[in-house]
Amino acid sequence: MTKITPGATIGILGGGQLARMLALSSAQLGLKTHIFSPFADDPAFDVSTNRTHADFLDESALNDFANSVDIITYEFENVPARTAQVLESLRPVRPNPKVLALTQDRLIEKQFIRDLGAQTAEFYDVTDITSLKKTVNIIGCPSILKTRRMGYDGKGQAKITDQRDLEKLYMTFNGAACILEGFVNFSKEISVVAARSLDGLFSAYDICENIHENHILSTTLVPATIKDETAQGAIDIARKIAEAADYVGIFAVEIFVVGDHEALIVNEIAPRVHNSGHWTLGGAVTSQFEQHIRAIAGWPLGSTQRLGAKVSMQNLIGKDCEQWKELLSSEASLHLYGKKESRPGRKMGHVTKIHL
Repeated sequence: MTKITPGATIGILGGGQLARMLALSSAQLGLKTHIFSPFADDPAFDVSTNRTHADFLDESALNDFANSVDIITYEFENVPARTAQVLESLRPVRPNPKVLALTQDRLIEKQFIRDLGAQTAEFYDVTDITSLKKTVNIIGCPSILKTRRMGYDGKGQAKITDQRDLEKLYMTFNGAACILEGFVNFSKEISVVAARSLDGLFSAYDICENIHENHILSTTLVPATIKDETAQGAIDIARKIAEAADYVGIFAVEIFVVGDHEALIVNEIAPRVHNSGHWTLGGAVTSQFEQHIRAIAGWPLGSTQRLGAKVSMQNLIGKDCEQWKELLSSEASLHLYGKKESRPGRKMGHVTKIHL
């Protein structure tokens, strides 16, 4: 139950835009940060107090890193299990490494969600081409084949529309452990961005409505246009997840809304600050980044109150960031991530607009 005070140092695993915004929020609260990343040109290095450029499995570097910080967190969930084990033996790691193990494997994650009484798409473990053919026969088409690990922004997954080319499709996954999910014909995709404090208090932001293009989040609208009881149901699911996982920090639950009756089908859990929560940076009293730092530091959670009648957030993907001059002249708040190269599909920044 270690709590820290201003002047302490937070270690952050990963050095991308999420770590960058966590570091900036830490500085606002009088806290220092130490970024650990295997990538020398990560943008978070530009704004952190200290930096370590080393492989996540370099145990000597991990020991030095842990001894230089007071608590440790991470910006993404695919931290190697061995890394989390080494660090947990030396310093408090929040959220706890058990959450990493839970969310790194889609099969385990889906089973966990089901055990809590929430709905998910129909799913089956896929271990070889025989089990793929068998489960496609059960679920039918369309269905979605996903790697159990390391998938994001549409990577590591494929939609199956017929059974004629299953062997060829399966070969593209190179023998990776997979999960087959039933296709969900949803009307909206929403997310709950919430926090749980070291003392077990829970606080959620307004529900986000998310619009994707090419499997990448394009726009988030807040509040989502759903029934009040649907919103409350989504928050209740998030609360159950946080309590069952003994979670500390910010997390997001991605949920499909289905039909006029607005059934809730949980897609996945993100154990970290989340792209759909970027609207809170300038669009809420306390940003998700500050809220995460407050939670892991053992401090009181901040207000999640939305500023304005509505808030919208748009990602700047690839060359979208080249419009920065025009965006500065608009009524939107511009955030650029300091990445040195724009590439198709790469998140370069975002803009937030408050609608009064």
